[in-house]
Formats: sequence, C-alpha cells, structure tokens
Amino acid sequence: MSPGLPRPEEKAKDSIDGSVDQSLERGIDGETPPPLRNYIFLTIFTCFCPAWPINIVALVFSMMSQSSYDNGDYDGAHRLGRKALHMGIASFIIGILIIMTFCIVHFTTHTI
Repeated sequence: MSPGLPRPEEKAKDSIDGSVDQSLERGIDGETPPPLRNYIFLTIFTCFCPAWPINIVALVFSMMSQSSYDNGDYDGAHRLGRKALHMGIASFIIGILIIMTFCIVHFTTHTI
C-alpha cells in the first residue's frame, strides 16, 4: 500500500494507550497547500503602464489564480499565476518601450 493512501482501521498501529496512530492516515487532507503566487502586486503595478489591454489581462489572470486557489485547484492556480507573471512582465516591458518612444520623439523633434 502506498504511504499517501489511508490505511484500514484494522491495519493501523495501536499505541500503548489504545488509540489509533493517525500519522500515516493523513494523506492529502493533512498536507498543507502550496503557497499562492498570483503576483497581484506586479499586476496592479503594471496597470500604471500605458499598455492597457495587456495589463488588464494580467490582472484578470491574477484574480483567476486567487479564485482557483480558494477552490482548492492548486495546479490551476499555479498555472494561472505563471500566466499573470508573464503577462505582467510583458506589459511592463511594452509600457517602458512606449514611454521611451514617446520621450525620444518628443525631445528630438524641433519646432521652428
């Protein structure tokens, strides 16, 4: 029998005082959930960048990651958190490029 599956009561070890040893019967229920990484602060920060459609999508992925984590879907939360991170980074880079392009065009044009 694999160690992660609960054992039947008759095969469980009894302690000296007669109680059943529950240490191996925890299985999945006794494990702590993995930490949530939804990158909400990054996605909120990127909402100030001028790449509006991309950073809104990153914020939505971050919220969906939180919702999946609350429902117990830890793999889905991890996957959506990674997508939020990638979209947040892309939004930040595109926003910096837009700001740099605007500054270059603004300060290099001469008006007579």
